[in-house]
Amino acid sequence: MRKKLLTISWGTAMLLMPPWIQAANDLPPSAKVEMGEVEEVCSDFTPKEWRQEQVIDGVTIQESRLCNPDNPADIAAFVKGTNGVSMQTLMETQLAADAITMSDDMDGDGDPDKIVIKLEVIELNGHSPDSTELTTQFDIAPGIKPTFWVFAPKTRDMSTLSLYEPQANPLLRVPSPAIRVEQDDVIWLVLENTHYLPHSIHLHGIDHPFMDHGGHGNDGVGQTSNMDTMPGETKTYVIKPRQPGTMYYHCHVQPHTHIPMGLQGMFIIEENRPNNWVQTFNVGNGQVRHPSVAVLEKYSREYDLHYQSADKELHEIVARSANDPRLLAKHLNVDYDVTDATDDYFMLNGRSFPYTLRESLIEMEQDKKVKLRILNGHTEAFAMHIHGHKPTITHYDGVDNGPSSYIMRDVHAMVPAQRIDLELSGIDDGLHSFGQGIWMFHDHVEKSFTTNGTGEGGDISLVVYKDFLDEKGIPKSHGMSLAPYFTKGFWQKNYPIWQDYDAWRSLGLPEVKGVTDQKAAPVQTTAAPAKQATAASAPAVEEGSAVGRLFNGILLGLLSYVLIAKRKFILDHLRNLTKQQ
Repeated sequence: MRKKLLTISWGTAMLLMPPWIQAANDLPPSAKVEMGEVEEVCSDFTPKEWRQEQVIDGVTIQESRLCNPDNPADIAAFVKGTNGVSMQTLMETQLAADAITMSDDMDGDGDPDKIVIKLEVIELNGHSPDSTELTTQFDIAPGIKPTFWVFAPKTRDMSTLSLYEPQANPLLRVPSPAIRVEQDDVIWLVLENTHYLPHSIHLHGIDHPFMDHGGHGNDGVGQTSNMDTMPGETKTYVIKPRQPGTMYYHCHVQPHTHIPMGLQGMFIIEENRPNNWVQTFNVGNGQVRHPSVAVLEKYSREYDLHYQSADKELHEIVARSANDPRLLAKHLNVDYDVTDATDDYFMLNGRSFPYTLRESLIEMEQDKKVKLRILNGHTEAFAMHIHGHKPTITHYDGVDNGPSSYIMRDVHAMVPAQRIDLELSGIDDGLHSFGQGIWMFHDHVEKSFTTNGTGEGGDISLVVYKDFLDEKGIPKSHGMSLAPYFTKGFWQKNYPIWQDYDAWRSLGLPEVKGVTDQKAAPVQTTAAPAKQATAASAPAVEEGSAVGRLFNGILLGLLSYVLIAKRKFILDHLRNLTKQQ
């Protein structure tokens, strides 16, 4: 009789537990979140003829399979100078007539040796007193528009695509352009300060005298060399670089803010060769469509890769906080504390994934070699990683340390402002290359392949072998659809990237009570302020609600604990009851 009573008691408890447990863990169904408007991966941004190999005014321009290649007329003017191309070619650009002037073949080797380069300072995604919209817009990813200041070639005509399109014209963009000159040329670098704050140019790693022939400072540092260039003023830096290599230029006025704001660029000194007309500007970086004679001796192609990062507080709040330069100067240089900065956006050549697919792919061919020049323009360390390859580092900070020091590896570490030259080989031997395909490359500091914390984004791009590109230069992907990445909703954290992986949407967002199937409630990221609870104001536990299920679960847990902790007392009490019967 006692055994039967114990069996009945425990059996009844076990039968009651499953419905209580199920009630406490009842999960909502998955919500259906609409993807929203999807941009074309590559629409007809530019004429398809721009992608073709061609010759303009005697300048040979390499093929570019990219979705958004450079204007070939710009390339011709960058090589021959705005004073050396035809008027028709010049009018197909937006360059000022004196943007790049070339003259004086002083060594008689068939190319000019005196180059005058003029730079302006441009604001992108800035405020204007005349409009509530951002002006001279530049998107780094769908719907994301941080404010930047950049050096740019001297231009004419409008700063935007047209009177009705607020997008910046192609010459005005992030990053500041790579500048190329030849070893032993005499270079006049003219800064025309068209901005509302003072600026300068420091020639980082570039052979230059401390003073010019006129006795003026030539190092771009206000504390030691020359006064900062005020708005509306002009400053000319004169150099004759004796050593080739991949170098750097940047503003040295309040550099803790001016460099991150975008006033930084690559400066390349090419080895001296006869008849060597180098491409003075590489706007937007990426493929160099007219490589130097020395580069073509070893490589089939050349790419400039400029990595940058941006802190939302600096680029979106502080930089847009006022239209008065005095207030902006105060907010930037007094109120903003760079030691508290956290980077949110990570870019390769001014764009974040997926826009890197349009401009910053590296095209490879089997058994060919490509030269990569890389600048770490981040505020922190950088770890360059290329899938499917182990590139060889040949130069550190523009210095060729000799073949005995060349290092082959798949991750190359760089500190801020450092430059390296890599040799990327398509030899399919399991070491240089694992074979043809679509191979990702990125900074392997994990936050760098996110955009404002959302992945995958950031500075991701691809090495793509020729047979894996379509007619518009977009990789023939064998993986997931890229459509979500080309929506604003994804970067606003509204769309779960795995939602449609299966018919049950098992990895989508849970549906919140009171929200329709068409839209999921936003995730609450900040806790509401707590209120003092009283007996009168305490909410009643709603039957069937989440609170009710939680309350039942707690009771079940307490009951189980009591049954286990007091099992000896309970069993003794039950035995006494059975004896009395």
